[in-house]
Amino acid sequence: MFGEIDGTGFEVLDRRFAACFVGHARVERLWTGGRWLEGPAWFAPGRFLVWSDIPNNRMMRFDETSGSVSVFRQPSNNSNGNTVDNQGRLVTCEHLTRRVTRTDFDGTVQVIADRFQGKRFNSPNDVVVKSDGSIWFTDPSYGIMHDYEGEYGEEEIGGCHVYRVDPQSGDVVKVAGDFEKPNGLAFSPDERLLYVADTGASHLENGPRHIRRFSVSEEGTLSGGEVFATCTSGLFDGFRIDRTGRIWASAQDGVHCYDPDGTLIGKIRIPEIVSNLTFGGARRNHLFITATSSLYAVYLTANGFKLG
Repeated sequence: MFGEIDGTGFEVLDRRFAACFVGHARVERLWTGGRWLEGPAWFAPGRFLVWSDIPNNRMMRFDETSGSVSVFRQPSNNSNGNTVDNQGRLVTCEHLTRRVTRTDFDGTVQVIADRFQGKRFNSPNDVVVKSDGSIWFTDPSYGIMHDYEGEYGEEEIGGCHVYRVDPQSGDVVKVAGDFEKPNGLAFSPDERLLYVADTGASHLENGPRHIRRFSVSEEGTLSGGEVFATCTSGLFDGFRIDRTGRIWASAQDGVHCYDPDGTLIGKIRIPEIVSNLTFGGARRNHLFITATSSLYAVYLTANGFKLG
């Protein structure tokens, strides 16, 4: 164990993990006061981070230049996952409105997708944007199961799936339909692989608590889908991938780091349940971590390969 302070620190499980940080690096708690934080997204030009506080129906903003935290948007339609598109605009999953939106630079909010074959989504959860401009998102039912993170409602589609929005036509295609509760997702650096978490164990006894790995065709279809890793502490939720292809995933006891070969090489211990994370800062080596009620951060020697 390296530098554990107040329940935080680096835990090396494989020597490969030691190369991901320097020995004096420490986890910092930047802010606390939320109920269930999610969806961090880094905006490089403004040097700020945006994230969701789902039950409080608001989005928060951390300013790296001053260390201040303020409300970015309230109400937020119980926003969950956020990312940055290829033009630097905010893309958001909203539980309450059961849709995916984009916020333009002038603040205008546009609907990207709110239905599939005429039926409303359950509650879009997490979202990523591919280099070709296509938008990929997961749609579990967490936001319609009760009123805490959205509003109770019925499934119209009948299942929880993964979708792709075509960058030219805007058409929505279901790319994976064999999940219990699809959650976080991320592309490999070369975009030939898509990783998707399934948190079905949250409501299904002996349900899935793993990340699956798919091959991505040039046309945007998926194949494969084998289990890449199974969570050893709680559930995987959101995750990001660094330039070398390592997966940094949220878990109950912190952040779990996996080598591309599937080996759990280390952990960053956090004293709250971690929901999501993203790489930010000038060199994308500042890992921002959303946990139950707090925002944490730590500097790494690893770099995120893409903003969002």
